[in-house]
Amino acid sequence: MKLNKTLAAICAVITLGSAMVFAGGKKETAKDDTVKIGIAKIVQHVALDSVEQGIIDVLNENGVKATYDLQNANGDVNTATQIALKYQDEKVDVAVGIATPIALALANTMKSTPIVFGTVTDPVGAGLVETVDRGLGNVTGMSDAIPTEEHVALFASIANIKTLGYIYCNGEANSASALALVESGCKKIGINLVTQAITNSSEVKQAAESIVDRVDGIYLSTDNTVFSALSALVDVFAKAKKPVFSADVTGAMAGGCVIASGFNYYKAGRATGEMVLEILNGKKPADMPVRFMTDPSDNDLLIDLDAAKNCGITVPADLLAQANMIFENGTLTQK
Repeated sequence: MKLNKTLAAICAVITLGSAMVFAGGKKETAKDDTVKIGIAKIVQHVALDSVEQGIIDVLNENGVKATYDLQNANGDVNTATQIALKYQDEKVDVAVGIATPIALALANTMKSTPIVFGTVTDPVGAGLVETVDRGLGNVTGMSDAIPTEEHVALFASIANIKTLGYIYCNGEANSASALALVESGCKKIGINLVTQAITNSSEVKQAAESIVDRVDGIYLSTDNTVFSALSALVDVFAKAKKPVFSADVTGAMAGGCVIASGFNYYKAGRATGEMVLEILNGKKPADMPVRFMTDPSDNDLLIDLDAAKNCGITVPADLLAQANMIFENGTLTQK
């Protein structure tokens, strides 16, 4: 009788173990089917917040049961490394790095966890991948490369720019790549360029004040440090009645930039989220090419008529007709 009870107990344990193994194909209970996603951004501003939200929305819409560890490095590379170590210790299923510095911290720290980078301007130059045709090891992602030279030419023609200003963070690899394109764009059309390097967002206003009297207008690429303090820069140039051209439409939606042209960061987040979804469904990062936002529907054009009027600029009718966002009388209207 005692032997029969022992056998019954053993069978019960085996049955329970089998249920845990085969439920969902994982050695977990149904409760543990939830995946853990780490999403870290280098600094907080509206564009990167939109990327983060786009990722989460895609996963939620596709029925992914996930918990999210959302982190912000506040522009500090050492903090970015600490976040990477945290994700490694917590054994997240996928780590997402929004912007180059945080993506590099993840890639340099986590050698087996799948990593997806988002909004990295030059992933090859940053060393995240060797070619945009495929990922590298456990790393792949989405690039926010933009037509910088075309932007410079458009802005110069509309605002009659002879000397262009450019402020950038010298600690961001993507900004160094963008600087080279701005220099090339200015050289091609024969205008002067005045640059000002910064190391953190607290220096943006001072940099704007030091450069504003030496330039006819300023161009802003997708520099996260600069955009985290965009309002301070816009105020400086508005008071001087000099135009701002932005490659980040999301950040310009609060007003102050005469022209903002670039892709939609929320859509970029959704594109990044789709890559995370593919990995969760079994695809290897090494087999996934870098994704770019090249479809016309991914891009936005914002014209701020209030800022244009303040700077004495008349926006051509054909360009105004192309815009899907118009800022006028303090109100943003989207077509």
